[in-house]
Amino acid sequence: MIWNQSHLLHALREYESFYNEHRPHRALEQAAPCRPLPPPITQQAQLAHLAVRRRDRLGGTLHEYQHAA
Repeated sequence: MIWNQSHLLHALREYESFYNEHRPHRALEQAAPCRPLPPPITQQAQLAHLAVRRRDRLGGTLHEYQHAA
């Protein structure tokens, strides 16, 4: 629910950032448009130690995932 114009603008900025900087795009092989492609995982041992971090945005409406170091 949007409460006022300020809240609407905040929600739109958050979604714009998510869409352009975090959301994976199929045409870009699951990369975000404003980021370079991540290096491929080429060794099976890397898969055993793969950790993923989740970040919620807009109160949990949007989710972004990234490799945890």
